[in-house]
Amino acid sequence: MKKYLLMHKNIPVADLKLDTATGVITSIGAIYEPEHAPVGIPVKKGHIDRGALNEWWQDRAIPDSRAGIIAALLKLGFCNTRLLPDKCLGLSLSDQYWICPADSGIRWEQVNFFENPFSEDVGNILLGDDPDSREVCLMSPDNTCDGWLTKKWKIEGGRRWLLKGGSNAAQQEPYNEALASCIMERLHIPHVSYSLQMDKGHPYSICENFLTPDTELVSAWYLMQTEKKLNHISVYQHYQNCCRHQEIPGVQEALNQMLVLDYIILNEDRHLNNFGAIRRADTLEYVGMAPIYDSGTSLWFDRPLQMIHSGARATCKPFKNSHREQIKLVTDFDWVDFSALHGIDEELRELVRNSPSIDEARCEALCRGLIERIEMLQKIIMTMEKKTFVDSTRFDVTQNIAYSGNKNGKTFVSEFGKSPV
Repeated sequence: MKKYLLMHKNIPVADLKLDTATGVITSIGAIYEPEHAPVGIPVKKGHIDRGALNEWWQDRAIPDSRAGIIAALLKLGFCNTRLLPDKCLGLSLSDQYWICPADSGIRWEQVNFFENPFSEDVGNILLGDDPDSREVCLMSPDNTCDGWLTKKWKIEGGRRWLLKGGSNAAQQEPYNEALASCIMERLHIPHVSYSLQMDKGHPYSICENFLTPDTELVSAWYLMQTEKKLNHISVYQHYQNCCRHQEIPGVQEALNQMLVLDYIILNEDRHLNNFGAIRRADTLEYVGMAPIYDSGTSLWFDRPLQMIHSGARATCKPFKNSHREQIKLVTDFDWVDFSALHGIDEELRELVRNSPSIDEARCEALCRGLIERIEMLQKIIMTMEKKTFVDSTRFDVTQNIAYSGNKNGKTFVSEFGKSPV
């Protein structure tokens, strides 16, 4: 059992005790700055909800569904991923929360990963490398990096970059990330730019961290925990209501852009934990919506060749259970310049031209399917112009489920409407 201070940069939030054998917060002591508690974690009458804070803390750990995690844990000498976050003081490259050992006097400036070097040992092991003979250094943002695909953080030129791999035989996700970047560049959608990188014969997408030492990401899921969802309010409307009450600018435009992109690329994993808003850690002021990122689980990424076509059934998230219903939530299509998408299939061909895992037949099927998706969107827009759409709870997604990469488990399953608030 260890005593820590939950910190937000240099702002003390609360005293807590952590069982380092289980990774569980066993008690919460004095509360110092309740307004700096993580977004969506209830604070009532001077008390932080310990169950909710434990869920938030465990969400910082690498998910059990991470590809190759069992082999990686054996190399690291741990029995589960929940034991890793406290080895790096809970620090991440997504926000400014961390746990400071009681009476240590450590300051944020001394340890944060935005400004200080960190070890790549954990990341290299997660990518399948064997550890060096020396002792593995666990001071790494890879301990607190979510998602089911293999990935690691690295520093190049003083900047923080995320390297992320693919899955299945096609290893298609990195190419999808790069293509999504191309589409958003053409349509002038704010986004995280991804490019391709080969390492030991495997494709990876690589992107620079879009956060700074002063800004942090607040996921849509935790924004939606800031108030109770009423049964007659749709998931989409509830999210908008929560963002409005938090005074986040630019919500509707960002949602329109995200939903159009996800329709075109047939995104199957835009769950509530991979989009959200950005705020300043010191002032708690929201500066706007996060640029679009994490779009690789799309374009029939796990389908055999014969199932790659525009009408193939696909999972839809985060608001409606089908892409045809979800695209109806878009309130404005005037900004969509379809002429800017001319030749996007050629750009996809160029991206996968030297792929060791995507052959010509799959490439042609992907290009054909992509063009058909764009044509389908054009037809839907023409149809919608003649009708009035009113959102309701019909066709709503009922759970926040992240794709796990295997049939036996999910990264997380959270029921809507069970807000702790």
